[in-house]
Amino acid sequence: MQTSDENRPPAAAAPQPADLAAAYAECERIVGVEARNFSYGIRLLPRPKRQALSAVYAFARRVDDIGDGDLPIAEKTVALDHARKQAAAPGDFPDDPVLVALADSAARYPLDLGAFGELIDGCEMDQRGTAYRTWDDLAVYCRCVAGSIGRLSLGVFDPPSLRTEPSVPNALADTLGLALQLTNILRDLREDLTNGRIYLPQEDLAAHGCTLVLNPEGNLDPQGGKLAGLIRAEADRAEKLYAEGLGLLSLLDRRSRACCGALSGIYHALLRRIAAEPEAVLSTRVSVPTPQKLSVALGALLLPAPRS
Repeated sequence: MQTSDENRPPAAAAPQPADLAAAYAECERIVGVEARNFSYGIRLLPRPKRQALSAVYAFARRVDDIGDGDLPIAEKTVALDHARKQAAAPGDFPDDPVLVALADSAARYPLDLGAFGELIDGCEMDQRGTAYRTWDDLAVYCRCVAGSIGRLSLGVFDPPSLRTEPSVPNALADTLGLALQLTNILRDLREDLTNGRIYLPQEDLAAHGCTLVLNPEGNLDPQGGKLAGLIRAEADRAEKLYAEGLGLLSLLDRRSRACCGALSGIYHALLRRIAAEPEAVLSTRVSVPTPQKLSVALGALLLPAPRS
């Protein structure tokens, strides 16, 4: 039976410019507070793309906060299901500034909002305590939690090839996401273990004859240098992923190339610090000093244009 016009719920009024400005300002605030590494790159974009990428990050952060928060598993499941509905139709939530900004961004750029569903899939893997037997198994998780954001970011960068031959830039963005996530995994080995999570492939651990266990001091047991050897091997895997994924830069306009180059450059520098001193990961959270981050971001502005 058709519903008469009188019985239909009134359509939500389109956000006014002032409302949109406030929505985007909230997203940019979230980026500034919660995503220091991300912010070095995002500042290099022109304002419309900066706003859109801030909206993408702000919603992704919401999903991450649900997954990493203290809610009971059942309540997390409900919250993640609700986030999935929000991502599928952000325009249906006119009172939520992050979703207002995300809906407007999706109207202006070719954002694959379905990629947020993959991010939520990754969070659900964490809730289930999923273990990864092989690198191929772990790569599925990495594509969910990082490759998805890479593809969403690509929609904001909007290179011509995304519309003419989308498989190429999407594959490169996905590979770069794998590199970034593997870098995160190596940095957070100790912290993740304290939270009951092991991401490194079980067959890699076995091949190096080691396990992830804490010693009485609360640090990762080095096991006679075996764990450092495993970290170097995984860092080498990530290095190869960067080498491939950074091919994306040649497809982007100057400002988008600078943004992507700054973000990936900071994580690449982090990986190299880990590879140079893998023992540090066992007891501390390795990071890149702020002056080096600034240097990487400024250098990204000078990345050469691709050859025609």
